[in-house]
Amino acid sequence: MGKLQTTTAPTPTPRPKPAIVQTTPASDREHERILTTYGGSYDDPQLESLIGKIVDRLVAASDHPEQSYKVTILNSGAVNAFALPTGQLYVTRGLIALANDTSELSSVLSHEMAHVLAHHAAIREDQARQVAVVTRVGSDDPDLTALALAKTKLTMASFSRAQEFEADGIGVGISAKAHFDPFGAARFLSSMERNAELKAGKIGFDPRAQDFLSSHPATPERVQNAEAVAKQYASADPREHDRETYLGAIDNIVYGEDPSEGFVRGRRFLHPKLGFTFQAPENFTLDNTAQAVIGVREGGAQAMRFDVVRVPAEQTLGDYLNSGWMENVDKSATEELTINGFPAAATTASGDAWQFKVYALRVGTDVYRFIFAMRQRTTESERNARETVNSFRRLSLDEIQSARPLRIKVITVQPGDTVDSLAHRMAGLDHPVERFRVLNGLDAHAQVKVRDRVKIVVE
Repeated sequence: MGKLQTTTAPTPTPRPKPAIVQTTPASDREHERILTTYGGSYDDPQLESLIGKIVDRLVAASDHPEQSYKVTILNSGAVNAFALPTGQLYVTRGLIALANDTSELSSVLSHEMAHVLAHHAAIREDQARQVAVVTRVGSDDPDLTALALAKTKLTMASFSRAQEFEADGIGVGISAKAHFDPFGAARFLSSMERNAELKAGKIGFDPRAQDFLSSHPATPERVQNAEAVAKQYASADPREHDRETYLGAIDNIVYGEDPSEGFVRGRRFLHPKLGFTFQAPENFTLDNTAQAVIGVREGGAQAMRFDVVRVPAEQTLGDYLNSGWMENVDKSATEELTINGFPAAATTASGDAWQFKVYALRVGTDVYRFIFAMRQRTTESERNARETVNSFRRLSLDEIQSARPLRIKVITVQPGDTVDSLAHRMAGLDHPVERFRVLNGLDAHAQVKVRDRVKIVVE
């Protein structure tokens, strides 16, 4: 969450030809913004080596072997990948964990390379610049405060449908010429769509706001198109999946959120580094983003945002709430409180479509802010807000020490193992059976076979 992103410089991995990407001041700024938004870089020399070899093969097979690329693995559980016009490519560890073989990962990397080669990334950069100007001009709309609850994630301007089809075609061709399985793209697009649907559950906003499918619109037509292009390259020659090497490289990779930056477990949010926790109301789904923790109630009629803000020590929390950072605050409703021993204040505000209840708590030099938005103020919505804030407390030393990241563990299926039995060995996840299937590229009816290598999630 927020200001606590750590950026670990990746350990350089020996490469036959080091990628020298010519950056620009604009791309350097964008690189820093991406690192900040996606939790910094993820340092894993074995993965970096695997990706380096894939990229070298793809570059050699492309029509522009003179174009250099530099891949950064991002320390985020989101499933995303993107490219800057300079050839700087980004792939999250969440995406790497979802893929099942080198051909699937190569399809993502070749797709991003295609956006660079077709100059889509440069076009999108211009669009993003225009969107940023429009957003700044329009930010006085009070209802944008409510919309911001679900829109605080990185929103890069989307590629058009035509650009996606073109990048799919170019990317599948490059992968096939590099002797990767050309059907990897169709398989992985399907996995990403299923993963997004699983993440969506029944909540009322698009869960893909930070994921690949929001910046790369996906449709069943894209899967069909990727399959059709792959068929043009299908041949009697065996194409490389290299599943064993891939699974070996991702064994023990961190899965989901990095606890050092705060993480969600069910309805609880825990931040071991800062030493606090709170619990969201029933039927809320929490999502930890770089800027804030976002919660949305099933159906979308209530939402919450939790973040950290700078407030001068000499300013009271009541004065802060009334200071104008939020419009239409009812100053007569502002009150000073104490919550679990922490100085606090609360107030209400209203917009055209949303009602708000806002709390601020001072913990040491930090001020934590809870913003609850509701379509209608009800006894239940007031109770939800109050109970959430009252659940805010310090973590015990035991809780802090036991906060370990979830990791991918690659195991061999034994006699008697089933999808259900393997899924229920997984830790800290909702919908374990569906998640096991999505994580391993298994459709709704597929079964595991003895000696198969599969991924499970463990603490």
